Amino acid sequence: MSITITSSYDSLDQMRNTKEDLIGTGIPRELIFLDEDNLQIKVMSPLETEAEIEEILNRHNAKATSVSMH
Repeated sequence: MSITITSSYDSLDQMRNTKEDLIGTGIPRELIFLDEDNLQIKVMSPLETEAEIEEILNRHNAKATSVSMH
């Protein structure tokens, strides 16, 4: 089963730093989507990596995080 984790941020810099951190831990670029208009990052991943991804997103002070399953 796959999931999409969506996090909201206060600034583009936070989002860009978060994206680089995700890539640095091995999340493929093509699974990370930045919505600059809404200041959100969306990460598609298997359910098994949810905790690791959420930890990274929260490390960069995400305002809110939600998970949707596919």
